[in-house]
Amino acid sequence: MSRRRISRSAEHRQVQSSRDLQRLQDEGYELEVRDGNLVVEHVPFRSAGGDVAYGTLVCVLDLAGNLTAQPSDHAIRLAGGIPYNSIGSKWDTIIANEQADTIAGIAITATLSRRPLDGDRKYRDFHHKITTYVGILSAPAREIDAEATAQTYPVYVDGDDVTVFNYLDTASSRAGISEASIKLKSHSVAIVGLGGTGSYILDFMAKTPVEHIHVFDGDRFLQHNAFRSPGAPSLEDLQEDLSKVGWFQRIYSRMRANIHLHQYYVDESNVDELRDMDFVFIAADSGKAKRLLAGKLEEWGIPFIDVGMGLYDVDTSIGGQLRVTTSTPGCHEHVAANHRISFAAEEGEDDENVYDFNIQIAELNALNAALAVIKWKKLCGFYVDDTFEHHALYVVNGNAIINDDKAEPEAA
Repeated sequence: MSRRRISRSAEHRQVQSSRDLQRLQDEGYELEVRDGNLVVEHVPFRSAGGDVAYGTLVCVLDLAGNLTAQPSDHAIRLAGGIPYNSIGSKWDTIIANEQADTIAGIAITATLSRRPLDGDRKYRDFHHKITTYVGILSAPAREIDAEATAQTYPVYVDGDDVTVFNYLDTASSRAGISEASIKLKSHSVAIVGLGGTGSYILDFMAKTPVEHIHVFDGDRFLQHNAFRSPGAPSLEDLQEDLSKVGWFQRIYSRMRANIHLHQYYVDESNVDELRDMDFVFIAADSGKAKRLLAGKLEEWGIPFIDVGMGLYDVDTSIGGQLRVTTSTPGCHEHVAANHRISFAAEEGEDDENVYDFNIQIAELNALNAALAVIKWKKLCGFYVDDTFEHHALYVVNGNAIINDDKAEPEAA
């Protein structure tokens, strides 16, 4: 099955938002727009020799501005051979002519003509037209090879520089959420701490179109990290003794650009590097660092989310809570007034004793991160927010989320 990379021309990108073309792409067809024509490759048909051949369909695009209009005719061109029907005869009932031609650099071998099968006089759109012809041509081919298909789900590569991804985000288009996703662009986001929860925050954020992701951590990626972080490092990976930022940058740079590495902890000497961020996720272990970050970010008016978990062992079972505390310029007093973030070391406790032996489990780290990223997306307007909570606790024992510190809508 073909998995070839298809590079988008500027012409294709101009009409890419058309719903019918987007449906064809999402359903796995190899399509491209060339010289005002819609080109669909890897379409199976039965050849003269009784084998499965693969051809290319070409039809003129009818456009209204940068969007497709209803197809004005029902004809289509085929490149790659002459189609035969199920009984092995030349398919004269759909072949209008066999006149050779060249369209958009493609050598045409036949013009096909078939009205919609559902009784419509015209095809409703190009999805209707293409899927009808693909269905007709593929049927005899699939009698020879049941695996013959035009839906190969190729990897599409965007040809311009407006996306941070190394390939197109078809997940958003398939789900119909592209317009909501636009709200996440043009942000610079920092993640301070790449432990269990912080690494999952990075995993989720890497799959958003946010412009820049800055990651801060001075630790190494060790064996215990492999069991509470995304992915599956090999023994050889662990033996490389990579830094956390280096390991995760290696993984996520395969998918996207603009992941910026800061291989050190945030402290008084470098905290100013966060001044230019639009948002900060605090997933650090150190209570001292949390106090510094919370104070500085509130001073600079930068919204942030601090995450934490308090788990304990009771009779060989695990209980406890996950915490997501949000601070925005319009609602931040609760952080200090309600003691929402533990600054343990500042309160006379040993940082290492408090955090290094805290129970962490991958699914709870992932859930803590998911709750934090969902809240960030609510702040961006991606998700509907009816409660405007700025402090949330997930209680493992009761499977409940408790919302508190609710902001007024205009302050959220």
